[in-house]
Amino acid sequence: SFFTVLVLTLLVLLTLATFLWNLLVLATILRVKAFHRVPHNLVASTAVSDVLVAALVMPLSLVKELSAGRRWRLGRELCLVWVCFDVLCCTASIWNVTAIALDRYWCISRHLQYTLLARRRISNLMIALTWLLSAAISLAPLLGWGETYSPEQQRCQLSQDPSYAIISTGGAFYLPLCVVLFVYWKIYKASKFHMGGRRRNAVGPLPEAAQVKEASQEPQMVFTARRAAITFQTDGETWREQKEKKAALMVGILIGVFVLCWIPFFITELISPLCSCNIPPVWKSIFLWLGYSNSFFNPLIYTAFNKNYNNAFKNLFVKQR
Repeated sequence: SFFTVLVLTLLVLLTLATFLWNLLVLATILRVKAFHRVPHNLVASTAVSDVLVAALVMPLSLVKELSAGRRWRLGRELCLVWVCFDVLCCTASIWNVTAIALDRYWCISRHLQYTLLARRRISNLMIALTWLLSAAISLAPLLGWGETYSPEQQRCQLSQDPSYAIISTGGAFYLPLCVVLFVYWKIYKASKFHMGGRRRNAVGPLPEAAQVKEASQEPQMVFTARRAAITFQTDGETWREQKEKKAALMVGILIGVFVLCWIPFFITELISPLCSCNIPPVWKSIFLWLGYSNSFFNPLIYTAFNKNYNNAFKNLFVKQR
């Protein structure tokens, strides 16, 4: 039908756009020397996981969608490979988003202790833990924890073992969800605290004869010194407050899109094995591809809030021309 052709066309475009956009981010980070440091290694790790989702996971999912009754006709071995890469890459993408949120939070809350050297070490540690945890969750079915392939029904899906469903969904989604929600609450709280306490600070009494110029909308500092009396006044937003607001907005959008994309899929994956519920295959497909779309939105969000990426993209295309 026309509707089926339209849906499949959109899925193909989503796969291509996800692959090309994340590949562009990786190429930019590799070519620009200024990006060879934190936090761009976290962005690069996220882009790698999202590129793998588009290159290894989404095409096989599309083949499954094209088959009659969404049956798996590619054999047991390829089914195990597809499920393994699906869990590995999607879990790594989710935890990389969590690592980016944590990095932004520590930059705001511990900006003095969170030096460039400490930031590099912690970010590398978070990347290593992200991929190790993702590999552990994805390899468990290969070691016999549940069955992913049913030859009689020609069905290939995640292991429906209840214990694996609890551990895998908790480690891949619900735990990072709690972390990112806590981080955003702390960032929002810190941003509000600094904005509320910045309006006016004074040291010493101000003589009646002293006059302070009316502050403009731009950030400025006015000092008045007379007879050992000093007044310090700031108006407008400081550089740090602007940075905190920008980080809160970026993390908020990143978390909001992440939750909207993945929560329907993980709710069904947790409930279905526990209650033996039969969810219609069409809804499973919708929830799965909604989760895949998060790999497309990730690079759009964290590059949209960084002017350096926009300038690097322009320079990259100009050099290619």
